[in-house]
Amino acid sequence: MDITSESHSQHISRQFNHELEEIKTHLMAMGGLVEKQVQDAVGALLESDSQLAERVVENDRAVNDMQIKIDEECTQVLARRQPTASDLRLVLAVIRAASDLERIGDEASKIARNAIELIGADNGHRGFVEVRMISEHVRRMVRDSLTSFARLDTELALKLVYEDDVVDSEYGSAMRSLMTFMMEDARSISAVLGVMWILRALERIGDHANNLAEYVVYLVKGLDIRHTDPGDLDEATILTRKS
Repeated sequence: MDITSESHSQHISRQFNHELEEIKTHLMAMGGLVEKQVQDAVGALLESDSQLAERVVENDRAVNDMQIKIDEECTQVLARRQPTASDLRLVLAVIRAASDLERIGDEASKIARNAIELIGADNGHRGFVEVRMISEHVRRMVRDSLTSFARLDTELALKLVYEDDVVDSEYGSAMRSLMTFMMEDARSISAVLGVMWILRALERIGDHANNLAEYVVYLVKGLDIRHTDPGDLDEATILTRKS
């Protein structure tokens, strides 16, 4: 290869690396918006702020637009660069992660819509303690999943995979408690059902955060651990595996 062609190749490589970093940056920006959507949706319920809930519903369009933009950028990279190996895994992981973030945004919008109804009905605050507890847990999962993606931190990612089982347990306990309350007081059924839908949305947000963590393991180690029971994962082997 002569000097001219070598220089050209280096230029193309630098430009390609810039494009990859740019789509990662856009994914992190989308993640930041989605994280705030979840925080605001839950905050609207707990603080009886219907205006904040309405803003969450309105901002869902911005989340959708960001996913479309990221998908377009990834499609262009695939078409122009035809990446292989770790670069290909990065692009595929970003596409999948953007899809999960968009779904987290959808769940935040559902929480906000239910919050508006509950605020309007003013039927008490039964189940709000459970909402606060689980929401803090899943918001931390979303934040940590984004951090693990940004840092390519597989150790943190694996911790989140195990953490999802804890959220599922908390969700099950909360639902049983609310079911018992409804049976004891039929007048509470409508309001408690609304809270149950919110808890369900929070549990789903935890699932999507777990998916993001799994993509980090795929991206860094080349391992697809989706649909694998956490108890069957050999953490030491995964962490020491070379991609």
